[in-house]
Amino acid sequence: MKKLIFCLLTFTFATAIFAQKKAADIAKFNTETFDFGKLKQNDPSTATFIVTNIGTEPLIIETATPTCGCTISDYTKPPIAPGKTGFIKATYNAVALGAIHKTLTVKFAGVDEIQQINLAGEVLEPKAYDTWAAKGKINADDKTTVKVKEDKVKIETKSSKTPTTKLKVKTGKKVVEKSVVKK
Repeated sequence: MKKLIFCLLTFTFATAIFAQKKAADIAKFNTETFDFGKLKQNDPSTATFIVTNIGTEPLIIETATPTCGCTISDYTKPPIAPGKTGFIKATYNAVALGAIHKTLTVKFAGVDEIQQINLAGEVLEPKAYDTWAAKGKINADDKTTVKVKEDKVKIETKSSKTPTTKLKVKTGKKVVEKSVVKK
C-alpha cells in the first residue's frame, strides 16, 4: 500500500513539474493570418496583429521573428497587463511576384511553445495591379488609411470619385456596420 501511494505521489509531482503554460492560455490574437489581398510590386505593406493578454500575469513578447528576409517585424516591448492589448507589426517588402505565404514565429516569456502568425496575399506587377485597380476593385486614386488602437478603428478614404462603401468592423466586443456614400 505504501508503494502504491508513493508511486501515485511521485507521478503527481512529476506531472506538476513538467506541466507547461501554453501560448493559447495566456495570449489571444485578433487573427492568426493577415490577408493583404492584392499588392503592387515593390510597394511595402504593413500588417498589424493585435494580441490580448488573457492570462493573470503580465505578458511579455520575447521575440517576433519573420522566417525570411522579405519581412521586418516590430512588437510591443513593455509587459502587457492582463486584459490589455499589444501589437506585432510585420512589413512585407512585396518584391517577389506571386502568392504570399509568410510566417512569423512569436515567443512569449515563460512559455516554451512557439506561436505562429501568418501573412497571405498576392503581389502583382505594377501594370497588372493598375489594370486590376482600374476594373473597380479599388480606385487607384483613393488614399485609404486604417488606424487601429486597441478596440478603436479609424478608416479614412480620400477619393476623387463618388464611391459607396460598406464598412464592417469587428472589434472583439461588437460589430459595427455602416454604409458611407461620398458626395
